[in-house]
Amino acid sequence: MKILHTSDWHLGRTLYGKKRYAEFQSFLDWMLQTIEQQKPDILLIAGDIFDTTTPSNKTQELYYQFLCKVSVNTNCRHIVIIGGNHDSPTLLNAPGTILKQLKIHVIGSITDPIDDELLVLNDIDDDSIIALICAVPYLRDSDLRSVEDNESGKDKSQKLVDGIKQHYAQLCDLAVKKREQLGANIPIIGLGHLFASGGKTGDGVRELYVGTLAHFNAAEFPASIDYLALGHLHIPQIVNHQEHIRYSGSPLAMGFGEVNQQKVILCIEFDNQYITQISSIAVPKFQELARISGNIEELIAQLATLIARQTSIWVEASYTGNEIITNLHQQLQDTVRNSKVELIKVYNRQLINQILINDNQSATIELSDLTPSQVFDKCLQINEIPLEQQQVLKDCYQQIISELSETELRAE
Repeated sequence: MKILHTSDWHLGRTLYGKKRYAEFQSFLDWMLQTIEQQKPDILLIAGDIFDTTTPSNKTQELYYQFLCKVSVNTNCRHIVIIGGNHDSPTLLNAPGTILKQLKIHVIGSITDPIDDELLVLNDIDDDSIIALICAVPYLRDSDLRSVEDNESGKDKSQKLVDGIKQHYAQLCDLAVKKREQLGANIPIIGLGHLFASGGKTGDGVRELYVGTLAHFNAAEFPASIDYLALGHLHIPQIVNHQEHIRYSGSPLAMGFGEVNQQKVILCIEFDNQYITQISSIAVPKFQELARISGNIEELIAQLATLIARQTSIWVEASYTGNEIITNLHQQLQDTVRNSKVELIKVYNRQLINQILINDNQSATIELSDLTPSQVFDKCLQINEIPLEQQQVLKDCYQQIISELSETELRAE
């Protein structure tokens, strides 16, 4: 048996407002061709299919057209999809009954009973059971623990980790009993969307995670899982030196910080319940990105090199020179005019430092040039908050931002 593991498509994501529909379409076309070539029995998509809880009609069209083409035009027997923290559980689950008729299984959110997260997948040709899937979606704080008065932050975090551990243990126990009942030598395959301990993040992973959810130890996953397909982190990686626990990473660069990463999907082959091979399939770059930095002369020289390549390249430029250049953006735009190079974003680091560090009130920058954390740090500085209090307030701020994000998902 063969499965393909992918995650974190983030369909609909933009780069500084730049639409990427053509890029996503190219990836999905390539994905379809890869499925036709590899002939997997199962396709696993481990969360964050969409970038927001309210994807556009065009974005949803890309998703549903892909699912339909795989179901109708390939030999892939099953598609299993779980919800991620960026996904709307309601939107994913809504067409679930219809999609199931096409052998597309969607678990957008935690289920009650938990048994619904255990999928028994059969071979369409002879109806034999080929795999048991423990499809665990992104587990939210509100899914796992009840709020009690006078709880410390440490207590809340520990309860959250315990809840995740218990959920996987309970579901995998059901899978083991089901395998014994069937008397079949078939794999138990887990899916999850979370931040496992020690994982490397990518540019597109927002640093909003608080508590020990960001430190869930891979050793806590049940030993009965023969392969665990994870999503959430954008860098493909093995977790805690355990070959059978893996992040596939995102298939496209979600930000300029990921431009040098080789994106992949994973191919896992089984002999009965035992893994015989895990290999990576390189994903092509459908839109080239480049990140450059330096003083004005260095930036212009780097842009000239990119222009000479005569290919479409989106560029993020960061000015690090000491001289204050008031028309920096205009100079760089003049350099790339009438070329295939497009300047997506220009950061004037020197100007930002003047405002944030040296408190130069005469200089101005756009709010979009700053991260939320930088804006909050500036507020602390303006209000003359004592240094010994700042870290506590920063931790509280990050927790509030995270909880607001969770509230938005629950209320959608």
